[in-house]
Amino acid sequence: MSHAQRLRQRIEDEIVSGDLAPGSRLDESQLAARFGVSRTPIREALLQLAATGLVQTKPRRGAIVTASEPHLLLAMFETMAEIEAACGRLAARRLAAADAAALTAALDGCRAALATTDTEAYYAENYVFHAAIYRASHNAFLADQALSLHRRLAPYRRLQLRVRQRLPQSMAEHEGIVAALLAGEETKAADALRSHVLVQGDRFTDLIAGLRAPSAA
Repeated sequence: MSHAQRLRQRIEDEIVSGDLAPGSRLDESQLAARFGVSRTPIREALLQLAATGLVQTKPRRGAIVTASEPHLLLAMFETMAEIEAACGRLAARRLAAADAAALTAALDGCRAALATTDTEAYYAENYVFHAAIYRASHNAFLADQALSLHRRLAPYRRLQLRVRQRLPQSMAEHEGIVAALLAGEETKAADALRSHVLVQGDRFTDLIAGLRAPSAA
């Protein structure tokens, strides 16, 4: 992970936790002084955040924290769920030996990260896991779309993993997804991935609560 990516993640955490409120101006000089770095990695981090929609650049005002609209967030998760379901359906139909090996290795990585109870380590392995499914679809365009939206939703997916008991639940869902993919069960794989990604009911309420609640002092 590059210096700019680490800075982006630190700023990202403060935005999704509520420490940096919507409308807050992100001054490059102040952030550079605060984190003890030059303005260059700060500028790169803010550009990365702008790509996810968490930050918006405005003329004469610079980077501003964007308000998280619940209906837009839900729409993005609904779209992500359908894209992942499509990837799963194609992967179950087209799975090659190399894909199966990559999925098994990614699942082992998630399992090892779960044992550490480190949500950031688990999220890193989770990204590898989902990327393996996208590649296994053997549809490059669909895989690119999945990766793009996955990156945009990354801050919120990371936040979800901090919800109590979400890590073991996610791991159990991963195991079910892999079982369906290895068995070539297209509908089961698609349904499992859709359910795994879709935020609804209490899960959506928990996510929104996490976005709005400031972190503990």
